[in-house]
Amino acid sequence: MVAVPSLFEPCGLSQLIAMRYGAVPIVRAVGGLADTVFDREFSGRALVERNGFVFKHANAAGLESAMARAIGLWHHYPGQFRDLMVNGMRADYSWNRPGQDYVNVFEYIRHK
Repeated sequence: MVAVPSLFEPCGLSQLIAMRYGAVPIVRAVGGLADTVFDREFSGRALVERNGFVFKHANAAGLESAMARAIGLWHHYPGQFRDLMVNGMRADYSWNRPGQDYVNVFEYIRHK
């Protein structure tokens, strides 16, 4: 697990690097952290897209609550914890897809 309790985070690379190597992120819902980490229990995303634990309030209670949920899952349901790890490792935040989108736009314009 990796905890990223940032007050301000325009992008956030630490959670992306952590997920790539199988660490489950515990992050505050701010900036790029909120854009890339989806809470296991409270996200509206599909289960295969949920990859960590998110807390809203920038205080000790918020961080402690998210960490307790993460550690509890790891301790009591290791298989489900592994699923979160795999979900994080599977996510693709590279430039492969956005780069191809740009190429497609330029090709479309070129052929008009």
